[in-house]
Amino acid sequence: MSEPIVPEQSTVPPVEPPRPHPVRIVDGDDLRRSRLTVAFRFLLVFPHLFWLALYSIAAVVMGIVNWFATLIRGRSPERIHNWFVRYLRYVVFVNSYLYLLANPYPPFHGTAGSYPIDLEVDGPETQHRLVTAFRPIMAIPAWILNWVFSQVLQIVALLGWFVAIAIGRMPRGMKNLGLYCLRYNVQTSAYLFIVTDRYPSLTA
Repeated sequence: MSEPIVPEQSTVPPVEPPRPHPVRIVDGDDLRRSRLTVAFRFLLVFPHLFWLALYSIAAVVMGIVNWFATLIRGRSPERIHNWFVRYLRYVVFVNSYLYLLANPYPPFHGTAGSYPIDLEVDGPETQHRLVTAFRPIMAIPAWILNWVFSQVLQIVALLGWFVAIAIGRMPRGMKNLGLYCLRYNVQTSAYLFIVTDRYPSLTA
């Protein structure tokens, strides 16, 4: 009587899941929209756009400081890194409100957990000095793609404005597409400002 054939065990090692991107958007929005604030959204957001413009000027200066500091130390100083985390989080708050990806009026700061669409950023890690030295050049392809995503985000917001006025909600598919574009935008900024040396991701 022949012995039962035992299948050979696979020798292929398990595939590890990809490492999450160090800059991640957290979605806590419930899709409900106030028709009144949606109707006047572009007027209501103006004070934030003015403050964000000033904040962004400071970010450019801090980015240059961070570039030199990372070239010298091999990693971003923790205080500068944390400053940029708050700045990028505020960018997410303002753009989420402007493009109808969230409903509440955003705060004038980038404190974690203070808005439905939030931002998580890992702590400072060692960065390659050579990559840091040529960061502005290496970021050009990402900025080109980011411009394309910015146009998509504006189209989503325009269509979402009419839908939200009509039904008082933002369709989930439209919001998710908008968040996808916004995530790539903030990852591109984080890469350019030396917050991380991980290139913007199209998948996570």
